[in-house]
Amino acid sequence: MKSVLVSAISLSFLLSACGSDSSEDSNNQTEEHKEQAQNDNSKQQRDSDKEQDRKQTKGVEVVTDSLDTPWSIVKTGNIFYLTERPGKIVKVEDGKKTEQDVKLKEDVSTASEAGLLGLALAPDFEDSHEAYAYYTYENDNGQFNRIVKLKLDDHTWIEEQVLLDDIPSGQFHHGGRLKIGPDDKVYATTGDASDEENAQDKKSLGGKILRLNLDGSKPSDNAFSNSYVYSYGHRNPQGMVWTKDDKMYASEHGNQANDEINEITKGKNYGWPVIEGNEEKASMETPLFTSGSDDTWAPSGLAFHDGIVYSAALRGEGIMKFDIAQDKMDKVATDYGRIRDVYIENETLYFISNNSDGRGNPSNKDDKLYKVSLRQLK
Repeated sequence: MKSVLVSAISLSFLLSACGSDSSEDSNNQTEEHKEQAQNDNSKQQRDSDKEQDRKQTKGVEVVTDSLDTPWSIVKTGNIFYLTERPGKIVKVEDGKKTEQDVKLKEDVSTASEAGLLGLALAPDFEDSHEAYAYYTYENDNGQFNRIVKLKLDDHTWIEEQVLLDDIPSGQFHHGGRLKIGPDDKVYATTGDASDEENAQDKKSLGGKILRLNLDGSKPSDNAFSNSYVYSYGHRNPQGMVWTKDDKMYASEHGNQANDEINEITKGKNYGWPVIEGNEEKASMETPLFTSGSDDTWAPSGLAFHDGIVYSAALRGEGIMKFDIAQDKMDKVATDYGRIRDVYIENETLYFISNNSDGRGNPSNKDDKLYKVSLRQLK
């Protein structure tokens, strides 16, 4: 099942204002460069209309604001933890925001799309106060991504253990999403690090979905012997989610267009850079949904509820609803700019904007954590 879906389309930190949410054109200029030029041309008009426009979706409430390039949402009880790419974790409890320091063993990179990215709480977080994080760093040996175990000590997160290091990093395409799967394994999305050959190389950690034991060791039932690789042939996967029957879905940024929602199966090859979008080749998987060659969503974090995959959309500036059974897509919550991550609990969808990343047009007190009843998004 696959669909070409058409929808309306509208660096990193402000100091790294070049990058690629959905990729490079033939002149090696990113789609975001072109988008930024368009944004600059219309910025005055958009600024004047922005606050009014962003009040249009009924039932959307601000949980907290003034976030600095937020990337990931996790929640335990009534407490949210949000990563910020410059290297902080924000605790939000009953609407009150507290910035928490993160003491890492390496300095967080300020390269485009890099920083403190994914976060996943340990299954026993209430007792252990442990979590897993994915971040980009630079040292004399180069730039890399790593997966680490953190410990929350009072109001400070401390890097306790490096679980997996030397994940390829480049100018763009870091991946970075972390999730604890229904099997209590750590799953991580990694980008091709702007070197597309990484994706098809099963010995490379780039362009993959990886699977680790909670202690960082390699699961014996992974797809390939003595390997962290769960699936391969990915360009820049940004989101993961599981259904109640443990089917796994992932979002992925395409090259210029051809963004994808894939059903992920252990050991499968998802084609990049050999095929993308609706292209087909033996032994390679085609997506359930694709934006096609004329549109770009830049899908990011995923959530699932009642047969629908909800995806944050950066370039698409909204929340994409993918109805798996009906094979159709709708876009909602289009009034809040770039959206990085989504989270669903008790019929409520939470999402974070990402307008302060150097590619958006931030409004007053951006970025924000929002909430809305799923009933309002039908």
